[in-house]
Amino acid sequence: MIKISDLRLRDVVNIVDGRRLGVIKDIELDLEAGRVKALILPGAGRVMALFGRNDDIVIPWEKIRTIGVDVILVEVQGFTDVNHSP
Repeated sequence: MIKISDLRLRDVVNIVDGRRLGVIKDIELDLEAGRVKALILPGAGRVMALFGRNDDIVIPWEKIRTIGVDVILVEVQGFTDVNHSP
């Protein structure tokens, strides 16, 4: 079993283009069904983060392919403005 606090320590990588999307900022839960609905990652920063952040990245649970020891692999098409620097 994996704790939510353990998930937040892992990098999220998109297998479509190999980009590092970041780390988990929050998790969306379906309390009635008792399951995770989505992972929420912070959006890419702008100009050294002086002018705020873009919208958060929401990764639906169905797009998660593998949860590894130190990385979570997702398959999501169409991310072009993602901050992929460490």
